[in-house]
Amino acid sequence: MKNAILPWCVLILAGLLETVWAVCMKASNGFTRLWPSVWTSLSMAASVGGLAWSLKWLPVGSAYAIWTGVGAAGTAVFGMVFLGEPKTALRMTSLVLLLAGIVGLKVSTTH
Repeated sequence: MKNAILPWCVLILAGLLETVWAVCMKASNGFTRLWPSVWTSLSMAASVGGLAWSLKWLPVGSAYAIWTGVGAAGTAVFGMVFLGEPKTALRMTSLVLLLAGIVGLKVSTTH
């Protein structure tokens, strides 16, 4: 690929969409509410589609770990900021370690 940064950008966006579908799934109340269920399905499809597209150029081990890490970190931050979930020192430290792992995987990947 001519622009090697594009697959990484798509991968990060796909990870952020993982956060969207997780939050919408919570709002769907077990898929009993129509619009949150629709948004869950659409963002899930877009997220997996972005991951699949980026895997054409990126190594699967790094890409999948980064995708899930971005989604997990984004969902945890959303929960703490908007849903009143606890902001303990252990949670914050764990998020920093998760983000350090994501950055480490990106930096160590040669593609």
